[in-house]
Amino acid sequence: MPPLVLALLIGGVAGLRSMTAPTAIAWAAAAGWLPLAGSWLGWMEWWGTPWIFTLLAIGELVADKLPTTPSRKAPPGFVGRLLSGALCGAAIGLAASSLPLCVAAGVLGAVLGTYGGHAARMALGRAFGTDLPAALVEDLAAIGIAAFVAASL
Repeated sequence: MPPLVLALLIGGVAGLRSMTAPTAIAWAAAAGWLPLAGSWLGWMEWWGTPWIFTLLAIGELVADKLPTTPSRKAPPGFVGRLLSGALCGAAIGLAASSLPLCVAAGVLGAVLGTYGGHAARMALGRAFGTDLPAALVEDLAAIGIAAFVAASL
């Protein structure tokens, strides 16, 4: 699959769940599927990086269900999603020698994932009559797409 498409997809994951995207990238890098050694993102290949991101992703999955969690569209969360998409796009771009375009695709994916994910979750919440099943569907979508991207690298 073309690196730009993968960067856009992983950016979309960052828009849905900001820590799931770098978790998938870190696992792919640690497994040797995404060669980043010798680059400024070489730390993603360190054996501990995917475990740290996994813990952060689990924390995010839990926190997302809390009623006090702020909107993903609020500035701090939105900026975090953009940075996550940019980081993941950069990792794909470094490995594919297409850094600027993949960073842009990752950021664009994060914007689309943030707003599209919010709209989809609100629609699913209305359909289910409650938010929890909609949030769980969103979790599964983010994890599934992230796993697809990691396996495609």
